[in-house]
Amino acid sequence: MAGWQEALERQARTRAKAGLTRTLRPRSAGDPVIDLAGNDYLGLAVHPEVIAASVRALRAYGLGATGSRLVRGSTEAHSALETELADWLGAEQALVYSSGYLANLGAVRALAGPDAVIVSDSYNHASLIDGCKSSGAQVVVAPHADPAALAAILGAHPGQACVYVTESVFSVDGDLAPLAELHAVTAAHDTLLLVDDAHAVGILGAEGAGGVAAAGLAGEPDVIVTATLSKSLGGAGGVVAGPAALIRHLVDTGRTFIYDTAPPPAVVAGVHAALRVTRAADDRRAVLAARGELTARRLGAAGFRVSRPAAGVLSVLAPGPEAAVTWAADCRDRGIAVGCFRPPSTPDGSSRLRLTLNAGIPAAEFERALDVIVECAP
Repeated sequence: MAGWQEALERQARTRAKAGLTRTLRPRSAGDPVIDLAGNDYLGLAVHPEVIAASVRALRAYGLGATGSRLVRGSTEAHSALETELADWLGAEQALVYSSGYLANLGAVRALAGPDAVIVSDSYNHASLIDGCKSSGAQVVVAPHADPAALAAILGAHPGQACVYVTESVFSVDGDLAPLAELHAVTAAHDTLLLVDDAHAVGILGAEGAGGVAAAGLAGEPDVIVTATLSKSLGGAGGVVAGPAALIRHLVDTGRTFIYDTAPPPAVVAGVHAALRVTRAADDRRAVLAARGELTARRLGAAGFRVSRPAAGVLSVLAPGPEAAVTWAADCRDRGIAVGCFRPPSTPDGSSRLRLTLNAGIPAAEFERALDVIVECAP
């Protein structure tokens, strides 16, 4: 075992030379930075109704859930949120987890065992990738958002249980998967479709019910939806929504549900309040869409390669990892927080700034943020 710390130091030096060192940057409660890096798309993390609901639950239940969901961690707040999430997403039932990461791990592992085949979009989030790896199933990585390629892959596995795993809005570039076309392929091949709707819920579809709903697939018996509660809903946690048989299976057998402490009731109650606000927030969704178009137009006119936003995410290509780090740091020094994505977080090996839009930022501050991004470009 001698020398293990030295080995880690060598790896750290290698990452530093490649511009891949990552740094924790604690922020204060009164941080004045304009935030285009967080995921609070609708600005609900600080909404008065959300905070008030969380405070009421905090006083009623205390700080934590005090146990796993099957011991003492399930409260009336958890049950009420799951009921409304199922209604919102058009599913028979929903199950809340302490994070979207654990929800994805649990859902993938529940749907595919060692005898199954998982087909995974090449741009999928790490939580989906880790779920695929831990399932024990055969995993085939599919070309990004390509129904024809998916059909060819599924056609090569006749008679096998198959699951296709994708995001709706992808977390790096913010592009939208062709869910209706993909579902036509999976349905034709008797394959389950698992959609991580994390970056679309709250934004796309009627009442912000997400990319699955917008594609007309809500409630389909062969479609399972996962999502985080930490983006448009401004809180924390995750959800799996689908047929009642799946939820029963997850409660009985899902290790990431059974052995994890439940999310705190105060967070759950705040998320529930945010959900109620979200369902009626067409005005905020309109602001977000307008800001996406403005950002793509403004940065495109400045000569940058910019992805077209399907929801609240877009990316701006950087010359390389070191340039991306410098660009993001210079923006931060001028009061603008932006995301910085580099390998291995980027599936295509390219470095970029990732901008996550926020309808809660005052218009003048938002436009100033775009000016700073342009001015700080390497």
